Amino acid sequence: MSIEVTGVFLTVAILVAIIANRLKIPYTVGLVLAGAGLAFSPISGETGLTKEMVFTLFLPPLVFEASFLLRWEDFKKDLGVATAMATWGIGLSVAVVAFAMSRYAGWDLAPAIAFAVLISATDPVSVIATMKEAGIKGRLRNLVESESLLNDGTAAVGFGIAVALGMGEHFAPFDAVMDFFAVALGGIAIGGLVAGACLLVAGRTEDHLVELAITTLAAFGSFLLAEHWHLSGVLATVTAGLMLGNLGSFGPITAKGHQAVESFWDFGAFLANSFVFLLIGINEARENLAALSTPIMIAIGAVLVGRAIGVYTVCGGFHWSRARVKSTHQHVLFWGGLRGALALALALGLPRQFPMRAEIITVTAGVVAFSILIQGLSMTPILKRMAAKQEAENQAG
Repeated sequence: MSIEVTGVFLTVAILVAIIANRLKIPYTVGLVLAGAGLAFSPISGETGLTKEMVFTLFLPPLVFEASFLLRWEDFKKDLGVATAMATWGIGLSVAVVAFAMSRYAGWDLAPAIAFAVLISATDPVSVIATMKEAGIKGRLRNLVESESLLNDGTAAVGFGIAVALGMGEHFAPFDAVMDFFAVALGGIAIGGLVAGACLLVAGRTEDHLVELAITTLAAFGSFLLAEHWHLSGVLATVTAGLMLGNLGSFGPITAKGHQAVESFWDFGAFLANSFVFLLIGINEARENLAALSTPIMIAIGAVLVGRAIGVYTVCGGFHWSRARVKSTHQHVLFWGGLRGALALALALGLPRQFPMRAEIITVTAGVVAFSILIQGLSMTPILKRMAAKQEAENQAG
């Protein structure tokens, strides 16, 4: 992406932020629509959304910023629910989507499974942006964000297996389970090591600018190092962010540094969100969605049904425990399970010779468009009404 294109994107992001605020529409939706408009401008030929761009530029800052602000005590309370959602919940959704695409869209099993895996994991980029924009805090935000941050491990392993199947390779179920634990635990270990080293160095300085540089190294270093070793970059960055955000406040990071870090990463998240949603809009406009309208409609329905089964089944399992999830929160988990940049990045990263690759990319773009424009557009007012109702109940109590 050239300097000129970057400047245009930043200018458009600023204008969209101002206009979206005045029109009371979600900022992310405005960015996607603006990106679709940019697709017909001369600059659209100079850039495009790629897997490498998402994984090296956009995911690290967004994941780090969200995990840095997460309090460990809050995260720990819902770790069981979030983990179940990111494993059993996604597994149920994958089964539903793969069956629907194979049975009703007429896809072969291998591409149906690959599509089901990449589309079933909720997208950290879209979810975190929506939660922040709606001003949601407390347990609901922790639940939604925690699940989106954790499900990368499941998606990475499942996607690798699905790609291997599509390319004619064979695997044993036991090996798949071992791969899952290796990818997830390996990513957590990398994040812990990077964060530990950064905390050690941070304890040797009181310069807040150096502390900012240390957190930047932790965010990108943990992610890229884990991905280099084919481990979970998202889980590595989540671990690094949690450790620096929670342990750093005990001394290694100064109070001034902590405040500067929050402001810095808040701005970094704004930039990353702005660019990624503009690029999603450009990508959506380039796809001929009408050519595959029937598979897209089948996929949208299957994704919603699979998500509903996953959410309500998993939450039902915690109904009689201390981790019980309120029914209103379950509804938000269902409808707020947005898809976005992560799904598109995985689809675009499929090998060129993968069967039905073009169809998978186009149908993924269709589901993402529905998720952002329909679900995303309706989520913000729903969440704001819930927040207002909860505040009124608290005041009455």
